[in-house]
Amino acid sequence: MNDDVRNIVLGIIATGLSAALGWLARTYLWRRKLRRKQAFFGLPENSECLLVVNRDAGSPDLAVHRHDVFALLELAALIKDCGAGAEVVTQDAARQGFGERTEFCVGGPGSNRRMAAHLQAMLPGVHVNTDREPGPDRLAFRIGTEQYRMDAGITEYVLLARLTVGRRRGEGRPVFLFCGQRAINNQAATRYLVRHHERLARKHGNNSFVLLLKVVNSQAYGPDVVELVEDVTRAAQAPLPAEPIATPT
Repeated sequence: MNDDVRNIVLGIIATGLSAALGWLARTYLWRRKLRRKQAFFGLPENSECLLVVNRDAGSPDLAVHRHDVFALLELAALIKDCGAGAEVVTQDAARQGFGERTEFCVGGPGSNRRMAAHLQAMLPGVHVNTDREPGPDRLAFRIGTEQYRMDAGITEYVLLARLTVGRRRGEGRPVFLFCGQRAINNQAATRYLVRHHERLARKHGNNSFVLLLKVVNSQAYGPDVVELVEDVTRAAQAPLPAEPIATPT
């Protein structure tokens, strides 16, 4: 074997080794990223979760608002990426307790009794005005001592929460809440979670959190323009105070 042939063979071997090492490194990083995602959502390979859907509050039939359907599609893609399966149930048919399976609950307490139960049990510092009569406080959020009113199509709010309940913090599968003032806000919250779950996992780990999000000008931008108002975990988990309410400007 002359020098030219030897160099060609060595070059082919080096290229093959580099490609193999690169593939192994990419596979390792992809698997580590997937494991972190599965841990954050409580969705190990081949596990099952629950998608709890509300009803369209503006429809006399047992219909689902189209934006809530879009929210479920966003979540379904995320669940599939984790290698898990999902069962879709209506808000009045869910009979599961906490921590058995990961749960994604979509819709405000006025249209989702399951959401109302979750707020009462786990977020006593949150009150949603479900009065159907028109008025400035209709669908307003009260969180602690502050109130967040809706200006339909202009400024709307949604709560995005990851909650764990167990004898020890972090035990059991989490419950994710998407509690918006309107259906389009629920979709905005699911999209925010899908886009930012890695940052949320780095910041909160597998602990509970409650975020107040603002959906800006949904009549023009749909569910795409979302701002984080603040982390309201402490206020949401504490009992609702009796102090006068301050309405943010």
